[in-house]
Amino acid sequence: MEKDTKSDVPTTQEKKVTERREASQWAVAWRRFKRNKAGLAGLFIVLFFVFIAITSPWLAPYPPRSYQSLYEGDAGQSPSLKHPFGTSNSGLDVYSEVLHGTLGDMYVGVGATAIAVIIGIVIGAAAGYSRGGLSDVLLMLSQIFYTIPLLPLILLAARVFLILVAQGFGLTLIMLLLGVFGWSTIAFIVRGEILRVRELEYIQASRALGASRSRIIFRHIVPNILTPVIVTATLLIAGNILTEVVISFLGFGDVNTSTWGLTIQEGVAYIRTQWWVCIFPGLATLFAVLGFNLVGDGLSDALNPRLRD
Repeated sequence: MEKDTKSDVPTTQEKKVTERREASQWAVAWRRFKRNKAGLAGLFIVLFFVFIAITSPWLAPYPPRSYQSLYEGDAGQSPSLKHPFGTSNSGLDVYSEVLHGTLGDMYVGVGATAIAVIIGIVIGAAAGYSRGGLSDVLLMLSQIFYTIPLLPLILLAARVFLILVAQGFGLTLIMLLLGVFGWSTIAFIVRGEILRVRELEYIQASRALGASRSRIIFRHIVPNILTPVIVTATLLIAGNILTEVVISFLGFGDVNTSTWGLTIQEGVAYIRTQWWVCIFPGLATLFAVLGFNLVGDGLSDALNPRLRD
């Protein structure tokens, strides 16, 4: 009886086929996404705000939190060629503040989401793949963090760490709090997906070949459950941006850094006579949140395996 000389190790040709299959899946997803007009519009909006955030130091005619217009005699002026979005009663150029605020709010939104995604994947993967006591503890921890009221916690931390806020680290503090306490949704999604795929044949084969638990989780499972994580992350960015605007509007943000919420707060007392101070940063917030939500909806349709061309 001849021995089977075939090896369980994938050949170079098989690896190439697998890579092409994975590439084709992303190509199909991109083709579906391009047909989604709402998602494509959201992508252009997001890219526009990213461009503004990167180039704001050069595009803005005034530095952040500059009251130079007051000394130029232009305080409280309506929109004009010199001040496209007008000026506040205190002398802030609203156009410059909106541009600089884009960088601050994108920094909080994207940074907090990145932290939440990393923590959520690690804890969700461990909770989904582990069995027994560790899984129960991690699930309970996720439920605790899910029930924590995040906004009051950040407002309290802004007062407790007032020294950090005064020194210009207010946005970083908000970003860290949003990320460290906002990962539970990602963890629940990752855990649910891992419970679904951990008993599939390719996972069983990897386990039988002696692959370590960490390798199975982060090499074979996590890459195959990134679709709902990516979609949720885009929506989470929008939520984090909106939360930061609310925090700054309430006066608990960093008064030394330009943000949309802080600019809205500057003009809310004069909303009847100087509407432009609130309207333009409010529109920036609206379109940024709308852009990320549209991208999330478009990705949800494009990455849905149940949809076929």
